[in-house]
Amino acid sequence: MSDLLGQDASSQLIALASKRISAVELLKLSLARHAETHGKLNAVVAADPERALERARALDDARARGESLGPLAGLPMTIKDTFDVAGMAASSGLADLRRRMTEDAAAVSHARRAGAVIWGKTNVPVMAADWQSANGVYGVTNNPWDPTRTPGGSSGGAAAALAIGVTPLEIGSDIGGSLRVPASFCGVFSHKPTWGMVSQRGHVPPSPNSFVERDLNVVGPMARSARDLRLLLSIIENGPLAPKAPPADLKEAKVGLWLDDPLCPLDPEVRGVIQAFADELRVAGAEVETIPSPVDMRALLHSYQTLLGAVLGEDLPPKMLRGMERMRFFMGGRVERDGPLSTAAMTMAYTARHTEWLAADAVRSRLRHEIDAAFGRWQVILAPIAPVAAFPHDRRPFQKRSLKMSDGQAIPYPSMLTWISVATALRLPATAVPAGRTAAGLPVGVQLIGPHAGDARTLALAQAIDENVRGFVAPGL
Repeated sequence: MSDLLGQDASSQLIALASKRISAVELLKLSLARHAETHGKLNAVVAADPERALERARALDDARARGESLGPLAGLPMTIKDTFDVAGMAASSGLADLRRRMTEDAAAVSHARRAGAVIWGKTNVPVMAADWQSANGVYGVTNNPWDPTRTPGGSSGGAAAALAIGVTPLEIGSDIGGSLRVPASFCGVFSHKPTWGMVSQRGHVPPSPNSFVERDLNVVGPMARSARDLRLLLSIIENGPLAPKAPPADLKEAKVGLWLDDPLCPLDPEVRGVIQAFADELRVAGAEVETIPSPVDMRALLHSYQTLLGAVLGEDLPPKMLRGMERMRFFMGGRVERDGPLSTAAMTMAYTARHTEWLAADAVRSRLRHEIDAAFGRWQVILAPIAPVAAFPHDRRPFQKRSLKMSDGQAIPYPSMLTWISVATALRLPATAVPAGRTAAGLPVGVQLIGPHAGDARTLALAQAIDENVRGFVAPGL
């Protein structure tokens, strides 16, 4: 029965419905897999197995009585530790936040009502603000493909737990690539929905008990298959997405392949993996054409930095914000020279005035209109997620970090914001799918970016790729 842990959620649900395995048995398998791998990975950092076993028994009893059950009935799940769960408050990497009485976050509540057995929380960086998943409360989470490297962030614990079979589904979030980067680094699937499709209620940050639906931030599913993304999204979203749908016809797919922009660095080895993946799509019948940047990336990155800083500035310590305020006078004139991802641009963004935010929002609106032209020709834009594959752990201060590419070139750490910025800033859907591996065996993912509210389109194409080209491959941990 332990082979079930390597199967996707849909397959596990079939096994539960046919009574080939009970909810209690499947939960115990998941807990055993967690115990087996925790020392190496540190993916699941908090657990409530007693309450979960009670719920699993209750669901087994209900199934035995022939009662009608929800679409996730009996499926064990973990949840990213930026979401409040009843009995397990979101810590977001801070000890003080754990000591709260909480209810389920909105998305968690939907999953629980659908029958999910929620038993654990997965690790994140402090306030979900890094592409590495480490904090002073729970320590460092390792990548299941190479424990000396990061699984990504901020949904890094979630992606690692999925990859090693500890959980079949996860609920993550994304404001700076936090669903897509971990999926790419760990070789799993994720979906960044159109902004506003899933409630953020109960997600921390912002502060606990906030009713704010933060700009840019989204809540979305993570899984080991594309069909599972659709299933979970249909449960946690606020609209009429069907839980099942046929995959797209690859022979009718029109894909714009975007790999180049002066402001978006890309490791040559990662580029090679993505180009080979594009060739696989062509062999499968898809029309794939290389395209230039779909928008003016300098304008977009300046806009995105301001919009992002205006959101994240709320989470900074007051002393740090006061220091940035004092630096505004000196930094304002350096932004154009140093670029949209520079320290100067970050300082101006975190201390943005309302008029500056309005100007950035106006640029966003213009660029979202302009990108519609690309979607008039192409169904999706296929693009990298990160400029590099999973990189070694680096606990130095942000300003001292850099990313090393396979040709020896070092690029700034904030380059991680480049490829993910289009879908985030313009509030578009993007589905992350595995594309292949580097010579060192590290996973590389790509994102299928769709038009506004085109979630069903990117998910259908991802499912076609998953079922006909390539899908999840388990690490050999």
